[in-house]
Amino acid sequence: MWEAPVLRQRTSVGLDVHARSVVGCGLDAETGELFERRLTPDPGEIAAWIASLPGPVKVVYEAGPTGYALARFLLAAGIVCMVAAPSKLVRPSGDRVKTDARDARHLARLLHLGEIVEVAIPSVGQEAARDLVRARDDCRGDLMAAQHRLTHLLLRRGIVYYGGHPWTGAHQLWLRQQHFDRPALQTTFDEAFDAVLVAAARRDRLDTAIAAMAADSEFTPVITRLGCLRGISTLTAFGMATEIGDWHRLTGRSIGNYLGLVPTEYSSGASRSQGGITRTGNTHVRRLLIEAAWQHRKPYRPGVTLRRRWDAASPAARARGHEGNQRLHKRWMGFDQRKKRPVIANAAVARELAAWCWSLAVLD
Repeated sequence: MWEAPVLRQRTSVGLDVHARSVVGCGLDAETGELFERRLTPDPGEIAAWIASLPGPVKVVYEAGPTGYALARFLLAAGIVCMVAAPSKLVRPSGDRVKTDARDARHLARLLHLGEIVEVAIPSVGQEAARDLVRARDDCRGDLMAAQHRLTHLLLRRGIVYYGGHPWTGAHQLWLRQQHFDRPALQTTFDEAFDAVLVAAARRDRLDTAIAAMAADSEFTPVITRLGCLRGISTLTAFGMATEIGDWHRLTGRSIGNYLGLVPTEYSSGASRSQGGITRTGNTHVRRLLIEAAWQHRKPYRPGVTLRRRWDAASPAARARGHEGNQRLHKRWMGFDQRKKRPVIANAAVARELAAWCWSLAVLD
């Protein structure tokens, strides 16, 4: 049976991309010649240089703070471009010299050998939604830092709140009643308290924007189905949907590895040992799943909020979510009976939760 020939590039191009400079290296597979050039970050200049190389050409650069705009530009110009996962790049253990030119050369060689593990290039809309989620995540960190600064300021003066849970309405009223005789201390307190209020207001604005987008966007169907699982709030589901994007490129078995939730392993001969989770892959989704997995330790009694989410989903999604909730709680009970360390047990439950999320996300 005739098979179409596999198109293989003649020139493999590695780009070391920075905010103010780009270093390119092209490796000609036929002659072994290297083409090296220092470029500006202008996509047009980069594309013109790539077009001058012996074709067909394939390009790769590492995922990083410069984002995916260059990859989209090159793809639109008809140039095959990949974005490499930095954590999956093979690096020589004895190589202690690092320069932009050597990095570009290394990428070109890995591309030539077919040793690049690429990441999915998000659409402009997906990247914008992802930035919204990450802005909320950053705001969460800013708010926690501001709260800690204010708490420690009062603690150093022996002032502690005993009125119940902190950062509630009652706690805020108590904070407003604090006054100090020394002007310097009063100013410090006022600024610290104001920082908490500003961060909280910013978080609330971002939550409102996320809720509106979750209710009416390309991600809404997936978010609705993911909400059938305990611990998967609208914010969590929206974060997972925007970070992963195309769920069909994964499987129930591969998603745990993709998110760094599988245990490390060292096997040699007849010996086999496993350690903690690898922590590679998407950090944001891994954190969301780790936090959500703790919810499955509690007794499983579907409440008003969960049932409201079920009402918005299809019967198939409700049934699968209910099955997943039962299974995940049963897993927690088994770990507790065996007196498994909670942190280790939760990582295992998070890994299985990821698979249940995948099964709901790809459900038609």
